[in-house]
Amino acid sequence: MYFDTHAHYDDEKFDTDRDAVLQEMANHNVGLIVNPGCTVESSKAAIALAEQYPFIYAAVGIHPENCQGATEADFQAIEALTAHPKVKAVGEIGLDYYWEKTPEGRAFQREVLQRLLDLARTLNLPAIMHDRDAHQDCMNAVRANPQVRGVFHCYSGSLEDAKVLVSRGWMLSFGGSTTFRSARRAPEVIQAIPLEFLMLETDSPYLAPVPYRGKRNDSRNLPLIAAKIAEIKGISVEEVEWVTTENGKRFFGIE
Repeated sequence: MYFDTHAHYDDEKFDTDRDAVLQEMANHNVGLIVNPGCTVESSKAAIALAEQYPFIYAAVGIHPENCQGATEADFQAIEALTAHPKVKAVGEIGLDYYWEKTPEGRAFQREVLQRLLDLARTLNLPAIMHDRDAHQDCMNAVRANPQVRGVFHCYSGSLEDAKVLVSRGWMLSFGGSTTFRSARRAPEVIQAIPLEFLMLETDSPYLAPVPYRGKRNDSRNLPLIAAKIAEIKGISVEEVEWVTTENGKRFFGIE
């Protein structure tokens, strides 16, 4: 059974066939999915999907691309949503400097991230970290919050930083970009880091693996990602499937 630890089925790209896609998961050996929210509204949508489908769980958060203008009411709403029994993490949170170029905007992203890391610590929930063109500031946030555990989704950092993260109890997840010809750091990290610290994800509808790169992604592509990790580590696909699923269940506290 595969566990997609990061997929956005509330995304509008699934509006035309969401139910049909999700109803196919059991036929493709996908048994668990975590759907992170990116705003208060998408966090509510993630919970609604988790209520509808027994194999879907939710995370609630404010994505850095969506954080400008976040108010105290938004933070309170996210905190209230964590009370739902199918909410298993605070996320997607993090830093994204790809679009935000102003020092003021970046500083606000860091303030929002700290508020949400404080929430994760208080509730003893894992955090789902988004890191785009902001790696050192994300690492600084991890170091400044030693009581928070989490996962760097679509990990793109160095092997050196990966070793720091796993030494602090953080997980690393890998998706379709691992299969890209341009992938350089991911194979090095996957080869060196024990499988017990790795999880699978698709980041659906984004980052479809080869040979579907550029098309809409969904969790049925997990075996392609598992096969690439198995190739890098020199182990069977079945071992990758089993261990990463157990890792995800343990990390998110799912029986």
